Amino acid sequence: MTRWTSDQLPNLAGKTAVITGANSGLGLEAAQALGRAGAHVVLAVRNVAKGEQAAGSVHGSAEVRRLDLGDLASVHEFAEAWDGEIAMLINNAGVMFPPEGLTRDGFEIQFGTNHLGHFALTNLLIGHVTDRVVTVSSSLHRSVKGIRWEDPNFTGAYDPQKAYGQSKLANLLFTLELQRRLSEAGSAVRATAAHPGYAATNLQSRAGNSLLRRLMAVGNLIVAQPAQAGALPTLFAATQDIPGASYVGPDGPFELRGSPTLVGRTQAASDPEAAQRLWTLSEHLTGITFPMTEKS
Repeated sequence: MTRWTSDQLPNLAGKTAVITGANSGLGLEAAQALGRAGAHVVLAVRNVAKGEQAAGSVHGSAEVRRLDLGDLASVHEFAEAWDGEIAMLINNAGVMFPPEGLTRDGFEIQFGTNHLGHFALTNLLIGHVTDRVVTVSSSLHRSVKGIRWEDPNFTGAYDPQKAYGQSKLANLLFTLELQRRLSEAGSAVRATAAHPGYAATNLQSRAGNSLLRRLMAVGNLIVAQPAQAGALPTLFAATQDIPGASYVGPDGPFELRGSPTLVGRTQAASDPEAAQRLWTLSEHLTGITFPMTEKS
C-alpha cells in the first residue's frame, strides 16, 4: 500500500489553520506542511519571538499570535481578537512530565495546559470553525484508568507520568463529547484526534526528572521517528474524509511509527458518560460553556 504523506494534502488555498504550540516540533512541521498546501497558517504560541522565527520557515502565508494555554485570560484575549473563518483548529501544544506546578489559574500544569486550555480555546472559537477541530493526544492515555474526578490536580501526591496520561485521556474524551455536541447542534464541523507515535521533538527534553530526560534522549535517537513523520497523523486527521471522533496514529508496531491510519483507544477513552462528566467538570473549572444549541 502507498504510504500517506504530506504531499497528498489537498489544495488549501483560501483556508486558515490555527495551530497551538507551532513554534517547534510537531506543530511547526504541521504548519510548514499546511503552508506548502496553500493554507494561511496562524502560529498560536506563548513566545512570540520564537514564533516569528518559526514562521519564517513556513512557505506561504503565516502569522504569529500570542497564546498562553496556561492562562485563561490569554485564551480569552486570543479568542476575542479573532475575526474570520478557521478551517482547521489544531490543538497541538502540550507539556510533558514537568516538575510539579500549577497554571496561572491554579490547575495542575499538564491537565490545565493540555486539556483545559484547549477546552477553553475550542469553545471560544468554535463559532468560527468551518471544518475540523483536531486535538493531539498520546498513546500514553493508556497509562491511566480514568480521570481523577475528586482531585485532577494530584494534590499532595504528584506523579508527572500519570498526570500526563490523564491529560491525554482527557484530550480523547473531550474529542468524543465535542463531536456529540456538534452533531446534536447540526454542525458539519468534525472533531478528531491524533497521536504522533514516538516522535523525536524537544518535548521530551523538558521532563523534570533528569534520568527520564536522558532515557528519552536515547529513545529519540534509537526508536523515535522524525518530527516530520510524527506530524502526519495530525495532518491526516485535519484534512482527510474520516468520521467525527476518529483517532489517527501510526500504523507500525505498537503505533510507535509508520503511516497514519485510524487507531483504537482504551475503554476509558471511549466512555460517553465519562466524556460528558469531564465536559461538565471542565465547564465548572474554566467558566466556559459550549455556545451552540441543540438543533430542533
